[in-house]
Amino acid sequence: MVIDVSQQLKEPIGSIRHYRVSETESNCSTYGEVSLLRTDRGIFVSGTLNTAVKALCGRCLVSFDQSLTLEIKEEYLLTVDPSTGASLPFGGEEGVFTINENREVDLTEAVRQYSLLALPMKPLCREGCAGLCPSCGQNLNLGPCSCPAGAIDPRLAGLARLASEERIG
Repeated sequence: MVIDVSQQLKEPIGSIRHYRVSETESNCSTYGEVSLLRTDRGIFVSGTLNTAVKALCGRCLVSFDQSLTLEIKEEYLLTVDPSTGASLPFGGEEGVFTINENREVDLTEAVRQYSLLALPMKPLCREGCAGLCPSCGQNLNLGPCSCPAGAIDPRLAGLARLASEERIG
């Protein structure tokens, strides 16, 4: 997801260009549109990207493609003067994105970071995922297991007794 911005860097501050992004890698595909705005410090990238990343279901541990919508808003800073090629004094800010020496904006790392932030804490392969049997580990989405029904953890037997008394009373 590399965009050549060499021509836009020669344009006045405030110039905008729009790009369609469509990239497929081994573990994810990304598509959408971004706008690049020329700023006094570099290029401001904003847009909406849709991506699908490999995730593990939080209930049944099956690998599946998790769809994500990312709202990208990042400024890529210049490290080299576009007209002279001289190095610019860099403010030493950590975690900033920069325009590389070939005058390109690489969205790969921003998409990776935004994807990590957008990924749910416990992704689910589907809404009604049944998960795994706590006794034998059988994936209950594939069918019931052979564990005895109603087996209660002895530590919770007191609560089970209270629950049955509530239903009777």
